[in-house]
Amino acid sequence: MATLDFPSPPAPNGFSPVVGIAPGSRLIITSGQVAMAADGSIPAGWEAQTRLVFQNLTAVLAAAGAGWPDVVKLTYFVTGVGDLPAVRRVRDEFVDTLQPPASSLVQVAGLFLPGLLIEVEATAAVPA
Repeated sequence: MATLDFPSPPAPNGFSPVVGIAPGSRLIITSGQVAMAADGSIPAGWEAQTRLVFQNLTAVLAAAGAGWPDVVKLTYFVTGVGDLPAVRRVRDEFVDTLQPPASSLVQVAGLFLPGLLIEVEATAAVPA
């Protein structure tokens, strides 16, 4: 993954404004992952839910032959924006903070189950 120089807008907080993909890379796109354990349980709170989301993303990326260094884009769907610092702290445990992926965040009225706070999709590019 190569983060490209971009003259403006202001510096982003923990994400890249644009990321290039090497020619011939294999593109991997995950479905949105939520904070649901294998037994169907949902942890409470932003930090616990975000950590489980990123652990679930780790598993599905690995199943497709990818890892966090390959992730070029994250899309977040959140039910509120009040605890984004907790989301960022957990994200930074997984992504390369020196070359973070591009990101989008959308606040939604709700997710498919009551109690879910966050859903994240990942796009990865695995070198050929």
